[in-house]
Amino acid sequence: MIRQTVYAAIAAGTLLSGCGPTASAERAAAVSVYADTSIAAAIGAETRTPANVARDQYRHPRETLGFFGVEPDDTVVEIWPGGGWYTEILAPLLKEQGSYWAVASERGLGGVRTLTAKDPATYGKIRLAAFPAQGSDARVPDGSADVVLTFRNVHNWLMANPPVGEEAFRQAFAMLKPGGVLGVVEHRLPESADPAQERASGYVKVSTVRRLAEAAGFQLVDQSEINANPRDTKDHPNGVWSLPPSYRGGDTDRARFAAIGESDRMTLKFVKPR
Repeated sequence: MIRQTVYAAIAAGTLLSGCGPTASAERAAAVSVYADTSIAAAIGAETRTPANVARDQYRHPRETLGFFGVEPDDTVVEIWPGGGWYTEILAPLLKEQGSYWAVASERGLGGVRTLTAKDPATYGKIRLAAFPAQGSDARVPDGSADVVLTFRNVHNWLMANPPVGEEAFRQAFAMLKPGGVLGVVEHRLPESADPAQERASGYVKVSTVRRLAEAAGFQLVDQSEINANPRDTKDHPNGVWSLPPSYRGGDTDRARFAAIGESDRMTLKFVKPR
C-alpha cells in the first residue's frame, strides 16, 4: 500500500537521500501525509450531499479513515454501506488508484446503485458484491482487500434472526490480505449493561465485538476515542434511534436528544495476522 506519487518524489530526491531507519521513517511519514491530503480532498468534494457533510462533526471521517490507515491505492471493502454516507467519500478517494467494493444484500445496495445512476463519473467504478455471501453469490475474492470497513452495523448482525455476527466477521477475515485491516465503528454499550440490550438497543459492548473478531482470527491492534460522545447516556426510550439522525421519538424530547448529538461509538482497528 505504497503511493507511487511519493516514490516518484523520493526517486527524484525531493524527500529523501540515502537509506536506513531514518529514510524508512521519512518514507512512512510522506505516505501518511499523502494519504491524509487525499482523504481531506475527498471529504471536501462538491459531490457530497450537504446533509451528509453536516454530520462530519459526529462521524469524523478524516480522523477515522486516517486511524484505519486507508490510502488512495488500497482495495477497500465497505460492508453494508446503507445510504452511502461513506460511499460519497471512499468512491472518489479510491477511483483513480485503488478499488472500492460495496457489499450488502441486493436491497442493501440500493443507496449505492442510486448514487451510481445519478453520478457515474464519480461512482461508476464501484464494485458490488453480496454480504454475507452465500452459495454462488458474487463476492469479494479471498485475500484481495487491504482494508475492510464497517460503520455501525454490528448491532444489526446481532439483532438478525438468526444472528449473523460470527459469519460476518469470518467473511471479512477471508476478504483481507495477510496484514490487512478491519476497521469497526459501532454504538458502544457499557460493559456492565445487561447483554440483552445488544439485541434491542442498537448498542454493543466492546467485548462482544472483540469476541466475534478474535474468534474469526483477527487481532486487536488499536482503538480510538475519535467517535466517542460522553453526553450519550445510552438509556434512551428508543435505544440509539432516539438520537439524531433518526429521532425515532419524533418531537418528544427532540431538543434534548439534539443536544446530546449522535451516539457514543467505539472505533476499533483489527489486523489479519501475516
